[in-house]
Amino acid sequence: MTPSHSNFTRAFAIGIGLNSAFVLIEAGFGLFSGSLALIADAGHNLSDVLGLVLAWGASRLAERRPTARRTYGLRRTSILAATLNATILLIAVGIIGAEAVERLMHPAVVAGGIMIPVAAAGVVVNGLTARLFHTGGKQDLNIRGAFLHMAADAAISLGVIVAGVLILLTGWPRLDAIISLIIALIIAITTGRQLRRALDLSLDAVPEQIDPVRVREFLCAQAGVTGAHDLHIWAMSTTETALTVHLIMPEPPVDDDWLTRISHELHDRFHIGHATIQIEKGNGELSCRLAPDHLV
Repeated sequence: MTPSHSNFTRAFAIGIGLNSAFVLIEAGFGLFSGSLALIADAGHNLSDVLGLVLAWGASRLAERRPTARRTYGLRRTSILAATLNATILLIAVGIIGAEAVERLMHPAVVAGGIMIPVAAAGVVVNGLTARLFHTGGKQDLNIRGAFLHMAADAAISLGVIVAGVLILLTGWPRLDAIISLIIALIIAITTGRQLRRALDLSLDAVPEQIDPVRVREFLCAQAGVTGAHDLHIWAMSTTETALTVHLIMPEPPVDDDWLTRISHELHDRFHIGHATIQIEKGNGELSCRLAPDHLV
């Protein structure tokens, strides 16, 4: 079990409970006040609740032991959950945006006085939830997604407060639709980035926090190594990274101490925890069939 999975179980439970309750409250007041901004924020919060459930479920599945058929276990479900979560959010953005455009053309009466206290409660709920996931955002894409969504929700709720104040001061109902469009734009930008990262991981791209050029330079700089090929670095999950490589060593080491040291350094320098290294002397009549880097 990775630390991010075990340490954030309580955070997921608290976050899901708090936000589920707030979604019901915010949606109810949004319908009562006629505020699209409140309804839009409630819809976004609902999608975040679904995202938290997906991320939590995936983190639990990732703890399953490997089997003869699934030799890596179910670790990659965390990447699938991140992709699905981002997709759900983008669908929500489309719905919010379409309704906001309709409200711009046909404005409705909005009770700004109700928007303000409800949105203020949203700042508190989302801010507390974001804090629960703050420490794990750098290691796990799902945890980072949870943190970013909750932090963005807190900022969006601040925007709803601003809309409520401006409506009270100006009496202009179109401000509600304008704030809703701004909310949709913020969600689309942040979610688009998360979706791109999740798709990259699902397609076995090198995780963005790892520089493959530096990894190759590190391997080729080892004593006795004259070349490297068939280097692959990919995500086994949102927290674990694997590597395979063929190293040319005319005089290979006679024991496993060298391989153990390289594996430890790959972990400490690049956070690559699952390294598989094949050593070749490079003096055979036939070269390795995977020697050119463009072959896989």
